[in-house]
Formats: sequence, C-alpha cells, structure tokens
Amino acid sequence: MKEVGRPTKEALLAAVPALRAFGVSLSGNPDRADDLVQETLLKAWSSLDSFAPGTNIRAWLFTILRNTFYSEIRKRKREIHDGGLAASRLSAPPEQPGHMDLLDFRIALAKLPFDQREAVILVGASGLSYEETAAICQCAVGTIKSRVNRARARLAELLGMETTDELGPDREWRALIGAAHATQRGGD
Repeated sequence: MKEVGRPTKEALLAAVPALRAFGVSLSGNPDRADDLVQETLLKAWSSLDSFAPGTNIRAWLFTILRNTFYSEIRKRKREIHDGGLAASRLSAPPEQPGHMDLLDFRIALAKLPFDQREAVILVGASGLSYEETAAICQCAVGTIKSRVNRARARLAELLGMETTDELGPDREWRALIGAAHATQRGGD
C-alpha cells in the first residue's frame, strides 16, 4: 500500500493490527507487543516529516517497530539482572536523624571546657595519637588521655547516652548493616 504525501492518523491506526501481530512474533508476548506498537506509533507520529512520500507506510512502521525492539534488546544486554542483589548492597543511613545528631553533638561539644574539646577533637576527629596531641598541646601524654576520657564521658552525659559506645549509627541502623553483611557472607 503506497501512500502519497504525509501519512494520516487513519493510515497509522489502520496498521495497528498488523503491527501488533509483528510485535507478538518478535517478542513472543502480547503485552510487550502492545508496548512496542504504542512506542512505534509515538515515534512515527513525532517524526512524520521523515516519511518519504510515495513509499509504503506499513513498511515504514514495521521498520520503526523492528528497530525499537532490537534497540531494547541491546539495552537489556547492558543491564545487570541479579535479582536486586547489587541494589541491596547499596545502602545509606537515613540522613535526617544523623543531621540532628550532629547538631546535638556540636552543641554538646561547645559546652566542653576548651582543653577537653581540643584534646577530643585532635584525638577523636583528627585521628592523631595521644603522643602527637600531647606535643601539639605541650603537655604530658597522661594529661591528654585524661582530658579525652573526661571529654568523652561528658559528651555521653550531655547527649543522654549511657556509654560512649552509643556514639555512631543508631541501633536499628547497626542491625540493618549487620543483617546485610550476614546475607553477603552467606551468599559468598
């Protein structure tokens, strides 16, 4: 069937049954075929200007459908199908509680005496050894150990914690991380 001029909406719709049959033969799935036909009609309608007048509209539509089908197959080959395993390994703690905890921590840290705050920041946050911190603060190593210990205890008290072990992710998040690691070890 040769068309003269630009294809009409009626001509596109008249080809739907044949396009659907072709889609089923390619995909083997009627639902997938319906999606292919819909995608084909959308592409055809949006690129009516590329239709060469005097050529077969059905052949043009079949070409669009076929190219769409094979493009999707190529895309799927690049996709990872692991049942969501890769996605399950990607996790991040909820941000808002952590943000609020950080604000509380900053307030508590500001309430510490300067010498304790300095010692706990140098040892705890900056990762310096007690010896390096003692050299920076120009005092004995034992003094730094004492300041850090008192600072940690005071921070735990100000933050309403029973022990300094509670600093870091909350119980629920630690349990989730532990479960994910156990699942990973079980699958290896």
